[in-house]
Amino acid sequence: MSQSTRRLTVAQALVRFLSAQYTERDGVRHRLVAGTWGIFGHGNVAGLGQALLETGEAAMPFHQGRNEQAMVHAAVGFARHHNRLSAQAVTTSIGPGATNLVTGAALATINRLPVLLLPGDHFATHTADPLLQQLEHPQCADVSVNDTLRPVSRYFDRINRPEALIPSALNAVRVLADPVETGAVTLALPQDVQAEAFDWPEEFFRERVWPVRRPQPEPAELADAVGMLRAATRPLIIAGGGVHHSGAEDALRELVDATGIPVASTQAGKGSLRHDHPADLGGIGHTGTAVSDELARTADLVIGVGTRYTDFTTASGTLFERPDVRFVNLNITPFDAHKLAAATLVADARTGLQALTAALEDHRVEASYEAEYRAGKDSWSAAVADAYRAADTDVPSQTQLLGALDEIVGDTDVVINAAGSLPGDLHKLWRARSPRQYHLEYGYSCMGYEIPAAIGVQLAAPDTPVWALVGDGTYLMMPTEIVTAVQEGLPINVVLVQNHGYASIGGLSEQVGGERFATAYRYRAADGSYGGDPLPVDLAANAASLGMDVLRPKTVGELREALTAARASNRPTCVYVETSRQPGAPGAQAWWDVPVAEVATRQAARDARTDYERHAAARRRHL
Repeated sequence: MSQSTRRLTVAQALVRFLSAQYTERDGVRHRLVAGTWGIFGHGNVAGLGQALLETGEAAMPFHQGRNEQAMVHAAVGFARHHNRLSAQAVTTSIGPGATNLVTGAALATINRLPVLLLPGDHFATHTADPLLQQLEHPQCADVSVNDTLRPVSRYFDRINRPEALIPSALNAVRVLADPVETGAVTLALPQDVQAEAFDWPEEFFRERVWPVRRPQPEPAELADAVGMLRAATRPLIIAGGGVHHSGAEDALRELVDATGIPVASTQAGKGSLRHDHPADLGGIGHTGTAVSDELARTADLVIGVGTRYTDFTTASGTLFERPDVRFVNLNITPFDAHKLAAATLVADARTGLQALTAALEDHRVEASYEAEYRAGKDSWSAAVADAYRAADTDVPSQTQLLGALDEIVGDTDVVINAAGSLPGDLHKLWRARSPRQYHLEYGYSCMGYEIPAAIGVQLAAPDTPVWALVGDGTYLMMPTEIVTAVQEGLPINVVLVQNHGYASIGGLSEQVGGERFATAYRYRAADGSYGGDPLPVDLAANAASLGMDVLRPKTVGELREALTAARASNRPTCVYVETSRQPGAPGAQAWWDVPVAEVATRQAARDARTDYERHAAARRRHL
């Protein structure tokens, strides 16, 4: 019996295939590719553009973007809010449209978040050679600009023949749906092949469900971990992003309630416990709280749950000071589980935490240890209150702005940030009230992420107030998707902090002997430095010109009113705030390794080198 077929172009077949793919976890089904972002050019307009038009919105919703990198950020924000169970695709033309994807792809892969990239490519037949925007490599005729996506993609293929799409598309969605493998997935699509017709087997278009498994820990690994936990006197849990991706927040709370083990969180893991849980100590590492970092220094056992242990988390290898400290890593990804030469629990975060809770049924830390960390938590809570405190007539500092926002947001609002000085302040001070409220992209800390990510989150949670917190440096990187928010009627809120330059790098430059060189947005002074008056840019006017409603509070009291109005609005709204320098957040509670010039003629750099060598001497390699 002959197999039933359907004659479609490669692009039409791909769109129809993607529309029939689902993930399923815990008996709940999710659309795997829930929509496509696109900017069209000669490399995809007649292929994927025509296919999306023909397939229709019901089968594959389409979103029009303004910047290719921003489209990837929006798709990543969408996927993160869906705990990686649902994703979006991004299509661009060949050339600059395709290379603009690279930064977004790196962000997705580093953060272990799924996004499908569908860039156009040169002619597979080489009949129009070289075509507009084609890279000519004198030794490798099969290389195109899309090859720049290889190192930042978890799966990459170039579809040079129609029938090659079938195995490649199946592999692409397999990787997207796999919590161990996921990240950016790239299918480069030569523009002539996109438009080529082929007789596709109907089997290719059937509905497929990709199970998202919850692997259990191996009994021997579990027994080792339990033995180490029972022997520990000062255990500390580090909650990473894997807690959220697994939906393991309740399992973590049950373990903590049963054992009294305290929890510190990475940027990605913040909100794993509510801020007011007695065992939640807040952020850890360079931007962590005093109580978290002090416990980390004295911990005899560190239990990492779904964390990659970046240098911010470990304070560049200086945080875990105790000579006999040991590590247990619960992670679904073996690559991460083996870091720091840890005892491993290679398992889903939720199932692993549940197994630990069951095995530690009669175990609890000493009452004196609980009293110690609770006292430290109370002390830090007082420091947060001091940083947030302000009179209505004050010109708000950045920390007072966060305090005002903390008063206004609801428990399920989403606060998004990625770069600048805000991540440090947020990690130390923000009081997360729900698992999805705190949305920090700090794996890549990409300037320009916040506004498009807010759009992605708003698409994922249309009835949820979403806040993008951006400084002036980040805003100038990528305000383009404001137009998309206006076009789509997405009521995102942008809190735009004007501090006239790169505040975070300015502070770091001063710390490492760079004397804030070229970090301010100012006119040149008489000596040629950027030390003159602030530039007369009006970012609020820019946001208004792109279609946003703009509010310009001057005082803390006006700020509260503006934030309240923005939250109640059904239109995209910008709250523009010129901040004062004081008061600021508490200083760094742990070190971060940024190498300092070994020799210099300027005193600031020589002093910074002396301080650097003092900290670097404390670094450890945990083996």
